[in-house]
Amino acid sequence: MSADAITRRELFRRGGLLGGFLALPGSLRAAAAAAPAPAVPTPATPFPSALRLGPDIYQSIGVRPLVNARGTYTIISGSTMLPEVRAAMDAAAQHYVHLDELAEAVGARLAELTRAEWGLVTVGCAAALTHATAACVAGGNPDLHVRIPNLDGFPRDEAVIPKHSRNVYDAAVRAVGVRVIEVTTPAELEAALGPRTALVYVLAGPEADESPLNTKMIASIAQARKVPVLVDAAAEILTVPNVHLQNGATLVAYSGGKCLRGPQAAGLLLGRKDLVRAAWVHSAPHHGYARSMKVGKEEAIGMLMAVEMWMKRDHDAEWKQWTSWLDHVARRVSAIDGVTTGIVQPRGLSNRMPSLRVFWDRKRFGVAGDAVVRTLFDTDPRVGIFAARGESDTQTGVQVNPYMMAPGDEKIVADRLYAVLTSARGRPAADPPAAPPATDLSGQWDVHIEYAAGSSDHTLNLRQRGNEIDGAHGGDFVSRDLAGTIEGDTVKIRSNYAESHGDALNYSFSGKVSGDAMSGTLELGEYLGARWTARRRAVRRG
Repeated sequence: MSADAITRRELFRRGGLLGGFLALPGSLRAAAAAAPAPAVPTPATPFPSALRLGPDIYQSIGVRPLVNARGTYTIISGSTMLPEVRAAMDAAAQHYVHLDELAEAVGARLAELTRAEWGLVTVGCAAALTHATAACVAGGNPDLHVRIPNLDGFPRDEAVIPKHSRNVYDAAVRAVGVRVIEVTTPAELEAALGPRTALVYVLAGPEADESPLNTKMIASIAQARKVPVLVDAAAEILTVPNVHLQNGATLVAYSGGKCLRGPQAAGLLLGRKDLVRAAWVHSAPHHGYARSMKVGKEEAIGMLMAVEMWMKRDHDAEWKQWTSWLDHVARRVSAIDGVTTGIVQPRGLSNRMPSLRVFWDRKRFGVAGDAVVRTLFDTDPRVGIFAARGESDTQTGVQVNPYMMAPGDEKIVADRLYAVLTSARGRPAADPPAAPPATDLSGQWDVHIEYAAGSSDHTLNLRQRGNEIDGAHGGDFVSRDLAGTIEGDTVKIRSNYAESHGDALNYSFSGKVSGDAMSGTLELGEYLGARWTARRRAVRRG
């Protein structure tokens, strides 16, 4: 390659600015060297820094933190890292290492700690699922790796998933390009396993454990066909020896930023050594489909420290502390006449913790559990809890989960709940009568949706009976049932696409009606919101 023909990528590879200077043609290089030095600019006025280190770091940029009494949910940032994890990451950040060598050393140490054959740190549990799938599909073969997710010509390109394990996270498996085959019985599983089967994916939890098609059953059938079994145990506690590997699974994936309290952007893949090492081949910094799923040296060491600490933590003492926090909240709110509480013990290994349910009569207090949840989340001090369903139509409530609470949080949760409920009690409000509808919405409506970037056209087929609405919502690819209400000129319509398909989409239309037109706002759950307008189709007369 001549100096004149050097590419920008090659320039940066050879040494940045110095490489760029040396790469100039001779005449230009001489001219550049002879040119007078540029004038030194007048120092600019320092730009004021908005970000302040310290306990108000988020408030300094306008973000409101919260007391987390919900649990290890990614949308509210999972968990807080242990002090030892933070210290390990800080130490790791101060040195350079070769990442292949680091992965090998961390893998061996994870094997010692967990008693699995090998381990790998990934950028979250979803990435562990993706890399594991790639390992089962391509086996670390770089010729195949660089073609993912185009699996044309691959000898194995199918993933079998029991119906009980279809969920939004199996998108991490599908991202590799595999064709999913869904099964419901052992007989269907046996029929589905063939020469093109790369793996079986199982979502860990009570549904899988209690199914006739449980992990042990799946593994016994798959092992006979030499098909790997991958278990998604993201939110579970880490068992040693590993319960899923003991049940016959080949690989198991965990989140690092949940019960392990490691880095939020980290996960674990444990299991058969050859496949776990192949999964590393299919992960960043190696090029290909997964280059974006990068784990830094800091996350690798931080995750290893989280596992080291898991082996040392006093889990019985943690459980007693969680229970004491719930007892404090229960005592505080039980002092309110009409409020009852109860501690519920966990079922299964996922998000394993006790929880507190607080109930009251909605008509007596004039407020429902979901309204209390919104109030606590929207006001200060900000508290995140869940709504809870009672045993009757009028019983309502909330649920407090101590998993990710910190010492002192129990007092904030108790005081906030007490204040909201005592404020509501004594001002009971009966459900107001529904305003008569302004119009009959029955018919087919063409809906235009404006997203943050881009737009889409949907349809609503509505049937109205009094204030109630039902029908179907036609989207870009699928149709789903809808339900809603109309009071006066105010309309609310909801639809959802069930998680049993491997995806979950929730649409909540709110707006106003004016004759044959509607418009308003659209809530899309984790996909934020949008604006919508709709017009009713004219009925053709014969």
